[in-house]
Amino acid sequence: MYEVIGNPGSRAFRVMWMLEELGQPYTLSPDKPRTERVNALNPTGKIPVLLDDGVPITDSTAILTYLADKHGALTYPAGTIERAHQESVTHQILDEIDAVLWTAARHSFILPQEHRVPEVKPSLMWEYQRNLDHVLARMKGPYLMGEEMTVPDIILAHCGGWARSAKFPIDNAAFKTYLTHVRARPAFQKLVR
Repeated sequence: MYEVIGNPGSRAFRVMWMLEELGQPYTLSPDKPRTERVNALNPTGKIPVLLDDGVPITDSTAILTYLADKHGALTYPAGTIERAHQESVTHQILDEIDAVLWTAARHSFILPQEHRVPEVKPSLMWEYQRNLDHVLARMKGPYLMGEEMTVPDIILAHCGGWARSAKFPIDNAAFKTYLTHVRARPAFQKLVR
């Protein structure tokens, strides 16, 4: 059985969603960042951490990729052109959506007050909208890669919720439709009920 370490309001939600999609049992230890236990498992003190037979795996995307590969689901096989395209979309989301939201969070409440630059948020909102359009232009079906959900869908849908919480504009009709579709999945619904 897997153990997910991290607060469900964080990127740990991505790991929980993946495990629900895979039908894999897990326990949740809702630790916050930089607790003694988290620091012992991840020198950066960041969550989530996945324990697989006691071995820690860190970084939500690394965990999702590991689980997808291990269970042969929600991914294309390694070494295929389809997998290369999937990884390209995944990294685009991380670089252009997740990173923008993370920067906004850092300047809103994470960094010490004296290091925050709140004036950066409008620029980040503009960048988020522009970058979201670029990601959606690559969409190949009801899911990013086509007819089947893959790792980047979990990341992008999670970012959509994060953007809403951060009061980023969510007026892209295609994105709203996409989020409604992805969030209707039973695995997602099980976590939000």
